[in-house]
Amino acid sequence: MLENTEVDVRGKLTDDQTRCVHYHSDNDIIAIKFKCCDQFYPCYSCHEELAGHVAKQWPKNEWNTKAILCGNCRAQLTIEEYMNSNHQCPNCKLPLTRTAAGTIIYTL
Repeated sequence: MLENTEVDVRGKLTDDQTRCVHYHSDNDIIAIKFKCCDQFYPCYSCHEELAGHVAKQWPKNEWNTKAILCGNCRAQLTIEEYMNSNHQCPNCKLPLTRTAAGTIIYTL
């Protein structure tokens, strides 16, 4: 279910828990793997500013893809796991943001 690995997170990071200049509350500890480039960014704004291309959304039939990274324990979650997590990492139990991985990234 969960996979803990080292992941390269790109973006305007402000700490080692994947907070960035755009999202930096206590709960902003996720990074999102973008479908368009297969790279992790802490938020849509970081991707928009640095990737050099338009973001593509994950269709619901691909929600079994590990595309969410917990910045605290580094567990990789599928989109489905994240959407069903009640905004809490199933591995370390810390609260996860409700805003950075919104419908801009995932097609409902």
